Amino acid sequence: MFDIGLQELILIFVIALLVFGPKNLPQLGRSLGRAMREFRRASAEFESTIRTNLQIDEPDPPPAPPTVTADAPLVTTETSAPGTGGSEALPDSALDPHAVSPIAAEAPPGEAYVAQRGSRLFHQRDCGWVKRIGEPDRIYFKRMAEAKEAGFMACPSCEPWEPA
Repeated sequence: MFDIGLQELILIFVIALLVFGPKNLPQLGRSLGRAMREFRRASAEFESTIRTNLQIDEPDPPPAPPTVTADAPLVTTETSAPGTGGSEALPDSALDPHAVSPIAAEAPPGEAYVAQRGSRLFHQRDCGWVKRIGEPDRIYFKRMAEAKEAGFMACPSCEPWEPA
C-alpha cells in the first residue's frame, strides 16, 4: 500500500522502539493497526460510492455489427418520387440501436432537472453528464426539491440551484 520495503520497515520499528520503549510498543502497534483498518474501510467505501454513482463496473453494450444476408434486399441511396412506391434510404445513425437521437435527448419543456434510474445524483438539463443517460433511464424533475425528496443528491459538477 505504501510501498515500504523490509529494510525501511525494520528501521521504522527500531526508531519506534527507541522513542516509545518496549512497554508501549504493543499498544502502539494495536493503535496503528486499528487506524490502518479504518483507513482501508473508508477508502473502500469511498471507492464503492464513486463506482456506484458513475457506474464504472457496468460494461457498455457492444455495438451490433451489421449483418448482410444473401436474401435481404440491399438498401439503395437513390430516392424515388413520392407515391411511386420506392423506399428512401435511412442514414446510418437511424439504424444504430445504441445511438442517442437528438430528439430523444431533449428533456420535456419545463423539466429543469434529470436523474438516472439506479443512480444517486441528479443534474441540470444542460449538464454534460445528462448526455450519457439513455432516454429510458431518465427521470425528469421540475424542481430541485422534488429530486431531493425522491432521494437524489445534487451533482457536484453542475451544482444546480433554484431561485427562491
